[in-house]
Formats: sequence, structure tokens, C-alpha cells
Amino acid sequence: MSAGELRFDDRVAVVTGAGRGLGRQYALLLASRGAKVVVNDAGVSLTGDAPPRDAGAGPAHTVVDEIVAAGGHAVASVDSVATAAGGRAIVDTALEHYGRVDILIHNAGNVRRGSLRQLADEDFDAVLDVHLRGAYHVVRQAFPLMCDAGYGRVVLTSSIGGLYGNHDVANYAAAKAGILGLCNVVALEGAVDGVMCNAIIPGAVTRMAEGLDTSAYPPMGPDLVAPAVGWLAHETCSVTGEYFIAIAGRIARAVVTESPGVHQPSWTVEEVGARIDEIRDISAPVTFPVVPDGHAEHIRYSFTAAHARSARTSAAQGVRS
Repeated sequence: MSAGELRFDDRVAVVTGAGRGLGRQYALLLASRGAKVVVNDAGVSLTGDAPPRDAGAGPAHTVVDEIVAAGGHAVASVDSVATAAGGRAIVDTALEHYGRVDILIHNAGNVRRGSLRQLADEDFDAVLDVHLRGAYHVVRQAFPLMCDAGYGRVVLTSSIGGLYGNHDVANYAAAKAGILGLCNVVALEGAVDGVMCNAIIPGAVTRMAEGLDTSAYPPMGPDLVAPAVGWLAHETCSVTGEYFIAIAGRIARAVVTESPGVHQPSWTVEEVGARIDEIRDISAPVTFPVVPDGHAEHIRYSFTAAHARSARTSAAQGVRS
């Protein structure tokens, strides 16, 4: 162990989708630094279909074997995050084996591609079930335990598709954008109890890149994402309600920002069009951090603009009179 190494000794972590790719890397990293890990993976195909009959013990058990062989502590969970019962069973696995949950990393995902004109309803639902509803199902079970314990670290997985969209993945983009809203609420409601929640927006060549031409990509394996997730999961993490990009060695923060905007006491359709460049001007961006109360700060900012305009109008009328 190197001096100053951030450890997870005696911490219990639940990692969903941990049988392959990014989730596997997270589980191995946490376990190598002392965490007891629930390795959750239903072992299904990339589209979320049932595994073949000859799938054997499945990827969750394989990762557990790796961790145990290296001297770590881990247990497998093959329940699906897509149902409330599955979310409960995943968290119960942590409680039954280790007595608590300190860290929750929701990484499970699936992909079903299709243009918006052609996407089947069942394919839209299947992706939301794993990414967004799956996040809710495990958070809903772990969050009260963390709050009662006065400590918790939650890392939810969004995507650049959730930030900016992409072709042929309306289901995926909608789910990943929803993750950011859920992250905000977990951070807000958990703040008073020492529960922090942030979102990781990863880019890595994993099974989800199947079918894409990655020949010109720089090195971008899961190992370049895992350290960011490790820090967000650690007790020294000092931020909450934030979104972090990790792709090809670049780690950055993403934010929701607004233009200062334009206030008028009333508007017509024509006036909106005439002033649209001012309305859209982002040269002096305004950002409202989620915690302690970005929602109220946003409203306060808008109300202040309205009150300031009203005060100027009253003052001008007083001068004229």
C-alpha cells in the first residue's frame, strides 16, 4: 500500500452491471483497496435478453472469483435492476452478507437501437427499465439505509447521449438524461444525512461499442474511467450533485447553465423573436449548484430580475412626476 493511498477498508459497495466492462473495473478497483463488494450482473445480452442456457455461473461470479483470488471480499448478485423486487434483492444481498451499504454505483445498462421513426415501444421501455428505473430501484432501497447510518456515496451513470443526444438511441438518451434529475434529488435529500450523490458520464470501449468503428479512437479503456468513480465513491469526496465526464484520459465537470436572460414586464411573440439573440447570449453564463438549493436560487434569480425591473420603472415614474 502506497503512502496516502485512498482506501475503502470496511466499506461495503454495491456495483450494478459489474460483470463486464466499466462495472467490472469499478468492482475490481474498490475490492483491491479493501471494500467488500456486491458484484451485481444479471448476465444478460447487450439488448437485455435472457442469457443462453450454457451461460454457466455468469459474469458476476467470474468477477467475484477474480476478487477472491486476489485476496479480496465479494459476493455475486444476479438479480435484475429492472424491477423493484430485483432492486430490493440486490441491496438485501449486501445486508445479508455484510450488514450495510456504504457505496452504491449504478452502472447496469442495455442498448436497443432504432430511429425515432421506427423505435418499438417495448424497446423504449426495456432501456428505461434498466438505466433509469433500475437506478431508482436500487437507490430507493439503499438510500434510507445510508441516511439512517449518516453516511453514503452514490454514483449514478449518465452519458454524453444524455447530455447531447445521439442518433438512433432516443430510449438511451432519455434514460440517461433522467439519471441527472435523479442524481440531483438524491444529492439534495441526502445532504443533511451525509449522503453524497454524483453522476459519472463515461466514455470507454466496452461491449456497448459493438458495431461501432473504433479503429481511430485513442486509448479509452474502463481503467481510464474507474479512478474518477473511485474518488466519487470515497469518503474524501467533497462534492455532491455534480456530473463528471471521463473519456480517453480526460476528466471534466459538466454543468447545466443559463444565459442571464432578458426581462420585460410583458411580451409579445414578435418581441421574443426580435430579442432572441439577447435571450440566447451565453457570454456571461449563470449556474445554480444543485446543493444547497439550486431550484430556489433559480427562482430567486428570476424574481430578482422582475423586482429590479419593477423598481426601475417606479423610480422612473417618480422622476417624471
